Amino acid sequence: METKSIQKSENSRRNFLKASTLAGTAMVLPFDVLGVNLGREKIEIGLIADIHQDVMHDGEERLQAFLDAAKKRDPDFIMQMGDFCVPHDHNKGFMARWSNYRGDKYHILGNHDMDHGFSKEQTMAFWNMPKKYYSFDKKGVHFIVLDGNDQNPEPWDGYKRYIGDVQKNWLIDDLAKTKKPTIVFSHQTLELEETGGVANFKEIQNIFEKANKEAGFKKVLCCLSGHHHTDFMTQINGIYYVQINSASYYWVGGDYKTVRFSEAVDKTHPWIKYTVPYKDSLFTFMTIKNNKIILEPRKTEFVGPGPDELGMPERHSHEPIVPTISAFKMKI
Repeated sequence: METKSIQKSENSRRNFLKASTLAGTAMVLPFDVLGVNLGREKIEIGLIADIHQDVMHDGEERLQAFLDAAKKRDPDFIMQMGDFCVPHDHNKGFMARWSNYRGDKYHILGNHDMDHGFSKEQTMAFWNMPKKYYSFDKKGVHFIVLDGNDQNPEPWDGYKRYIGDVQKNWLIDDLAKTKKPTIVFSHQTLELEETGGVANFKEIQNIFEKANKEAGFKKVLCCLSGHHHTDFMTQINGIYYVQINSASYYWVGGDYKTVRFSEAVDKTHPWIKYTVPYKDSLFTFMTIKNNKIILEPRKTEFVGPGPDELGMPERHSHEPIVPTISAFKMKI
């Protein structure tokens, strides 16, 4: 997750609120899917985002909690949504846990997964990830995984958060080829740029909305992302956008750094003090059935002082700091 400024532009906030409908702990926004019966067969998907194995001292345990839950439930597939682990040799044990899961499993590249000078290709080889972006079908639903880490066009600088022309053309073609209802996954959000989302998010939204118009029904149903370490859902022009909270923490930066664990942990994992960690691993299971998409809730608590105790300013509605994944409900 990109280190964020605590203060946001009020004008940017107003513009965003005009373009979207904010979600609470549950939202039902009906719209018609003409000629499509979504979820004739139940589809269940396990989702975990932003473990940050290279920040957290207990990343392996957080991953294992998710994998144990998935093993009991046996979903159709599981997906990690980026900022998973850098391809260091000392992360082989972490990857072995993921690899030992016997069900179908998929990756999304996060912006921090190429830290320490590693390339996408090195990270993908370490993960056994065949493609940077791709799609697949499951029980009558089309799933698209995007890579939000393309090279920023000049004169932009900073970390990569862009979807380039080659990938955009692939996306347009992929959507044109399918007649199935579609769900999109990415690491960085596709609904808002100001907090580190995909910089050309409006271009991607336009691709989705044009595909829906040309199909004559709401082909693109929802887009799910990680990266932002927050719990939020909105709807823009008939498409849901959902941010899945981090399995591990929210980044608060140097102004609010606090040692949360032992001195020994702080010595070996010094970045944790710049976060508000979550006590237990956060993850969710998404169910698609009977024209509904439901995200199951999961709640834990902060380790040590939370944002209120730290004296952090009030957050915008689209960026809460909470140790929670809410019970979001999408009726379609």
